[in-house]
Amino acid sequence: MAESISSFWGPVTSTKECCEINYAYSSYIAEFFNTISNIPTILLALIGLINALRQRFEKRFSVLHVSNMTLAIGSMLYHATLQHVQQQGDETPMVWEVLLYMYILYSPDWHYRSSMPIFLFVYGALFAVAHSVFHFGIGFKVHYIILILLCVPRMYKYYIYTQDVSAKRLAKLFLGTFVLGSLFGFCDRVFCKEISRWPINPQGHALWHVFMGFNSYFANTFLMFCRAQQRGWSPKVVHLMGVPYVKIEKPKSQ
Repeated sequence: MAESISSFWGPVTSTKECCEINYAYSSYIAEFFNTISNIPTILLALIGLINALRQRFEKRFSVLHVSNMTLAIGSMLYHATLQHVQQQGDETPMVWEVLLYMYILYSPDWHYRSSMPIFLFVYGALFAVAHSVFHFGIGFKVHYIILILLCVPRMYKYYIYTQDVSAKRLAKLFLGTFVLGSLFGFCDRVFCKEISRWPINPQGHALWHVFMGFNSYFANTFLMFCRAQQRGWSPKVVHLMGVPYVKIEKPKSQ
């Protein structure tokens, strides 16, 4: 994309750009809307983190919410600078986050409990090194999609075994935001030339960020509900100013 004003960060070194004019609003922010659109993810993850800490959920969920915030911050840095180092600082945490979801989804039924986190940690570390050396392009996308697909069967199993209507609604919101976000992101990338001729750019990639922020929050909340059910904590979905969260009642012995 052509630059309209001077660039504080220098020439673009990232291997991909979105359908947004670079440095259109500030010499310090390359893609303005793609940068600020990560703010809802940070705020929602903060809400989830506070709830997880306040009700003393397992540490895995606190780490998950922090992971969402870290990924959003990495995305902000990448879109603000369009530098290759920041691009990898965005892409590598994406893989780490999916590995964390895999642990939360599969660990309850994993017979060798210590082996799973060790394997996922080593796998994530090796990927980070390999990605920094070989700079995966299409390979990164294929790898990321495969990891997500590995989570789908387990997520579906949690859905069909959950009887609570409010919890099922969270799962449906999770799926709906993913579909809408993917649609906007796909159109932003594939139809950029056509969109660039429109009077107003709908900022499809920025909308992808917003929808995926809600997507992560709904997924986390649904998984917290399912885990609380497994632990016998009598979970229920309640709302605060329209935002759903899980409220639990732990037995006195816990």
